[in-house]
Amino acid sequence: MGLWTAFGLISICGALAVAELSSLLPRAGGVYVFLREAYGDAAAFVFGWLYVLVTTPTAVASLATVFAEFLLNLLGIPAGVTTVQLVAIAAIITLTCANVLGARVGATVSEVTTLVKVTAMAAIILGAFLFGQGSLSHITEGGIVQGSVGGLARAVAAVIWTYDGWIAVSMIAGEVVAPERLMKRIIIVGMLVIVTLYIGANLAYLYMMPVGIMAQQKEAIARTVMTAIAGPAGGAVIMVAIVTSIFGALNGNLLAKPRVPYAMARDGLIFSFLGKTHPRRATPWAALLIQGAVAIIMVLVLRDFDTLTTYFVVVEWAALIFAVGAVFVLRRKMAERPRPFRTPAYPWVPLVFVFGTVVGVSAIVWGQIQVGNFSPIYGLAIAAAGFPVHHLWKRLKRSP
Repeated sequence: MGLWTAFGLISICGALAVAELSSLLPRAGGVYVFLREAYGDAAAFVFGWLYVLVTTPTAVASLATVFAEFLLNLLGIPAGVTTVQLVAIAAIITLTCANVLGARVGATVSEVTTLVKVTAMAAIILGAFLFGQGSLSHITEGGIVQGSVGGLARAVAAVIWTYDGWIAVSMIAGEVVAPERLMKRIIIVGMLVIVTLYIGANLAYLYMMPVGIMAQQKEAIARTVMTAIAGPAGGAVIMVAIVTSIFGALNGNLLAKPRVPYAMARDGLIFSFLGKTHPRRATPWAALLIQGAVAIIMVLVLRDFDTLTTYFVVVEWAALIFAVGAVFVLRRKMAERPRPFRTPAYPWVPLVFVFGTVVGVSAIVWGQIQVGNFSPIYGLAIAAAGFPVHHLWKRLKRSP
């Protein structure tokens, strides 16, 4: 509960800063645009390099694989490796094609899946506290589970990843009507709702089930809780909602994140074909197809969900430290530019995000090293490699 609450507040602080940056620079690419304006082409290139090679394909592959596992479990089909991979690949292809057809199509999918997710989480919270046979003593009693540094690291990574939708929202600012007025509302209200729902859902789980019993569960906790409240039918309905929620998260990544290589190509920092838009649909179809293809490759080589989660979360949030720090830089560089929204309690709000994220990322890296998982280090090494690659790219662009 401490992690959910602390990183909820930290994420809200980051979202407030990004709301200012999105209203100041309402262009496709989001964080990439902020880094380029604040620190120059090299920093923006490295962020885009990471999104193309590390964070986006890994996130999409992870979500697609989990979606396949949960869907097969719901349908009662044995979840063999090949079957999971085929379902995951089908999901990626379906949503990639939907987003090539237009941002409106992808946004509609997100609207429907978000409605299902919010309704399901509200049902869990209200059902547990109004009709569940739980006990408040479960929330306050000591646990019997032996924790570990590696487990804590995975928990931090999972909580951070759950909350990071506000990053993706900034990337589609260029396609939002009246972004100067709406982006702050979208990001701030969205984050407040998300944090409230997740903290409420976790309180509901603890109310219904002592943590020692929870740790021994082999199926989704939400299904166990809803089965206790509303019987097997309630458990089945909540599993449908979970599958829909994962599908929506997968769609959100495919909708927003291709805007980064698209923006890079438009700025001449990557191959120009990635900046091509569909002649009728006006979507970055080339970037979408490339991202989908790389994600499919990742599905075929995917082995461990937790390892991949810590791998890309560390890299992405390390970059976000600098992205939120762009608020300080652009307050000086663009002091005269109109800001439809200004970060409240500046500079303390962005400082809370920077400090909290440094602590969180450090905890993940240290915890994973303790259990012999060096994937976050490899991700950071790939990030550092982006700087010489950018230098080489500039030399190639200058050569005849």
